[in-house]
Amino acid sequence: MTKEEIVQIIAQHICEIIPELKNHEFKPTDKLVDLGANSMDRAEIVMMTMESLSLQVPLVHLSGAQNIGELADSIYEKLQLF
Repeated sequence: MTKEEIVQIIAQHICEIIPELKNHEFKPTDKLVDLGANSMDRAEIVMMTMESLSLQVPLVHLSGAQNIGELADSIYEKLQLF
């Protein structure tokens, strides 16, 4: 699993939560809050992504991510530990 693939999985889940973004061209620098995701949406997107990747870590371990790319980096690092 590459970081780019993780970004694509995150983007897929963003579109599930915020359907109006289905035609958005996601970039690693996109911030969830700037895309219109509230705190509940953001938590749901992260949880859906972790479930898709069979990753179980406390959400707090991923809370420092400032954008989709940083979130993908954090998830990628956690996946390397398992």
